[in-house]
Amino acid sequence: MKPIGKRTQRDYSLAFKLAVVDQVEKGELTYKQAQYRYGIQGRSTVLVWLRKHGRLDWSEGTPNTLYKGAAMNQTSEQQTPEQRIKALEKELEEMQLKADFFEAVVKVMDRDFGVRPLKKAQSRVIKEKTVEKLTVTKACRFMKITRQAYYKRQDTSDKRKKLDAIIVCAVKSERTVHPRLGVRKLHFLLKQKQLIIGRDRLFSLLREHRLLVPNKRSYHRTTLSHHRFHRHPNLIKSGFIPSQPEQLWVADITYLSTHEGDTYLSLITDAYSRKIVGYHLDDNMKTKAVKKSFVQALKKRSSTTTLIHHSDRGLQYCSSEYQEIHKKHNIQCSMTDGYDCYQNALAERVNGILKMEYLLIKPRNLEQARRLVEESIQIYNERRPHLSLNYKTPDEVHRAFYT
Repeated sequence: MKPIGKRTQRDYSLAFKLAVVDQVEKGELTYKQAQYRYGIQGRSTVLVWLRKHGRLDWSEGTPNTLYKGAAMNQTSEQQTPEQRIKALEKELEEMQLKADFFEAVVKVMDRDFGVRPLKKAQSRVIKEKTVEKLTVTKACRFMKITRQAYYKRQDTSDKRKKLDAIIVCAVKSERTVHPRLGVRKLHFLLKQKQLIIGRDRLFSLLREHRLLVPNKRSYHRTTLSHHRFHRHPNLIKSGFIPSQPEQLWVADITYLSTHEGDTYLSLITDAYSRKIVGYHLDDNMKTKAVKKSFVQALKKRSSTTTLIHHSDRGLQYCSSEYQEIHKKHNIQCSMTDGYDCYQNALAERVNGILKMEYLLIKPRNLEQARRLVEESIQIYNERRPHLSLNYKTPDEVHRAFYT
């Protein structure tokens, strides 16, 4: 992919850098292949990322595995004329067999499966002048079409190829920031850039270039509901729907693995705008760590309306230390009835978006994980279009009430 315009280091997110480093270190790509595939500018940019974020030993210089390509064919000894003639005869026989095989495949596809790749193949043979002495007039007579129809088909095909190339390049550019952004949201972002393409055709184009996002599933229990503390009733079960930001906050805890062990991310999300208003990442799930996200959200609060804090029945949320914050700021506490995750579905959904779309690479340690989380939440709040918000970002919806 050739990049559009000049890029700086700030244009590449930490998650994208870690993903490239991971692919190169696993041997899936050489650093030069990664540079070309993702349109990374700078001859040594990927090497700088590998030194900074990778886990290879650089004490003896650049590891050979980073630029090891396919093995070169060894030169054979010079053959006699008789041996060369036999080799050419055998090669000619194999080429004839190969030609007969592919001609039969095309006929079977056309006859039995209704697949008609002939038009594209025929046009390409004419355009590339694969067959000597074959003119456009003769080829059109073979295909039983007029020259005008052939040139019109070529013009339409060329325009579509150019548009497809621009769209694929734009999608790859968006994926450097949103690695697992869905096709419908990509379709909306492409429209904003005046790149018009049908939704179904966009699905087909991305499938052809292997740019569709596969689903991921994971589970790690972070809720401890068996404790001695008071469990508050569910205040939103009756169907409470907020009409503006800062009327209902939902809270949850999720885990994030690092190479040095698990870390735990506590989140506070506004139910109306879907904006993450408070977060904190630590190496434990103690109340002291979890409440920092709540305190951070309260410091940024602009409204004085009645606020409901909804969470599961985890030990941290039920503790007296956490409940003191509710009393101090006159906040109503709401909790799920039991183990039903659907009673805190919005918080679970935000957890899933962060982990399945942005927090894809296992960070080295807690410090790197915090940088990755901060960057991911900023992208989620300010740049990710949200389907339930009519493709607006959470930050746009949130600021609309306080600007």
